[in-house]
Amino acid sequence: MSRPDLNDAAWRKSSYSNQEGGDCVEVADGIPGVVPVRDSKRPDSPALLFPAASWHAFIDELTTGHSH
Repeated sequence: MSRPDLNDAAWRKSSYSNQEGGDCVEVADGIPGVVPVRDSKRPDSPALLFPAASWHAFIDELTTGHSH
């Protein structure tokens, strides 16, 4: 699998990031098959790429607290 070009990705901060600029996680939407995640304090650092299904299962577990 080739690494997607994230130069024009539209990043958004997690709703759980604080407003003072610390502890910020950003994700980019619209990248087929993966969810890129990065630290907003270091936007030039490499993003982590998670398979979309795994990311959605992770978020589901966080929001519901139930194992599947």
